[in-house]
Amino acid sequence: MKLTKRGEYALRTLIRLGIAERKGADVVSVSSLAESEKLPYKFLENILAELRQAGFVESKRGKFGGVMLARPMKTIKMGEIVRQIDGKLAPIGCASETEYEKCSCPDEEHCGLRMLMIDVRNALAGILDRYTLEHVVEVTMRKEEREEKLKAKSKATKKTTTRHADPADGFLAALLTLSPVK
Repeated sequence: MKLTKRGEYALRTLIRLGIAERKGADVVSVSSLAESEKLPYKFLENILAELRQAGFVESKRGKFGGVMLARPMKTIKMGEIVRQIDGKLAPIGCASETEYEKCSCPDEEHCGLRMLMIDVRNALAGILDRYTLEHVVEVTMRKEEREEKLKAKSKATKKTTTRHADPADGFLAALLTLSPVK
């Protein structure tokens, strides 16, 4: 599975809408969503149309209009969103449960690569289907709050370093280091 830009933007948008909901915002304008997430406006409109059609968001017209979540966050599994936007989770077609494609392997049933990719698919599905939008929003907000408190306490200016995909920055790592998620 490779998450497309469309999938990434859809997930980021839903997380941002969840955070806005938690902070008491009924509706978020499309332009403020595009600006806050640094997303192309037209592309975001297309993604929101697909999310609306799938029942994840609804829109409100008018001067104070915009978009909002259509369902409670606890009912939206992350895997459901990824499958809706990007399709199968399996890295190769012959390992997919939902979009199986016959491969060119002469002995698919005993193919080691296929068996490995089924395990990869199962691991991805296990994580994405275990956590809801509510979990991700809660962990995101707690991490933001924690870092704001640390910044406020820190009097010395720190040199910023760029880290690339540090395992400590992962969702599961954050979930384990912060207080338990319901």
